[in-house]
Amino acid sequence: MRFFGKTHINFIGARRRAFLLSGLVIGAGLVSLIAKGGPDLSIDFEGGVLLQVRFNGPVETEQIRQALDQSGYGKSEIQAFATGNEFLIRAPYSEEVDVAEAIKKSLAETLPNNQFEVRREELVGPKIGGELGRKAIWAIISSLIAILGYIAFRFQFRFAIAAVAALFHDVLVTLGLFSLTGREISLAVIAAFLTIVGYSLNDTIVVFDRIRENLRKYHKETYSGVVNSSINETLGRTIMTSLTTLIVVLFLFTMGGEVLRDFSFALLVGVIVGTYSSIFVASPILIEWYNKSPVRRR
Repeated sequence: MRFFGKTHINFIGARRRAFLLSGLVIGAGLVSLIAKGGPDLSIDFEGGVLLQVRFNGPVETEQIRQALDQSGYGKSEIQAFATGNEFLIRAPYSEEVDVAEAIKKSLAETLPNNQFEVRREELVGPKIGGELGRKAIWAIISSLIAILGYIAFRFQFRFAIAAVAALFHDVLVTLGLFSLTGREISLAVIAAFLTIVGYSLNDTIVVFDRIRENLRKYHKETYSGVVNSSINETLGRTIMTSLTTLIVVLFLFTMGGEVLRDFSFALLVGVIVGTYSSIFVASPILIEWYNKSPVRRR
């Protein structure tokens, strides 16, 4: 079943504007990362204590802050849920004191008439957090190297460079938006990044495969024309795949709760940016490479 007729959109003609847009978004994200001294890392990487507490009655954030001040953890991060009586508390790690017990004791003493239950409790030491951070970075780098080798073998080296450049683009845009919106990078978000890499790559491979087929069929067509025609021929599949995925991720983002909010946000951005990069980043890089190649000059 075809939901889209044959299109003749000049995607390649808009590649300069697309490059400019990508550069502006990535640049803004990098400026934010530099200004903050790096991404906001969760306790998964920095180490610390995380408590999710739910009170029987409504509580103000300032009351939670006062309780933490009494226990010596006034600089802890407090995140309120939409319900108004549930909070996420992130406190620094300490080897000398049981931070979680100290916080719970302080909350009970400061708010004696409002009982609470601990719905989530996590503790990560700084050494473990640092090790997890290194492994996460190597996981992303290793996946990109493996992808580079596979596409170079399956297609051509310039296809591999274009695909990996698009993947770097997707990760940088998502990471920059996380910094701009003040969201934390956790292990779940790293998993989302790897999912983004796989999703974007799949979309790019479909377009590349059609380009390779059309290069064999249309010998008299210009290289730019073949690439643009290939993008149009796969456009229906690209839009339908992205749209169905986007609907699921959108429901996960809006209804999945606070715990899955950052994970679903990364997927939401990744689906949109991954679809964009397969059309406006990966394929145009092939054009620029070809136009500057010795074969083209001859």
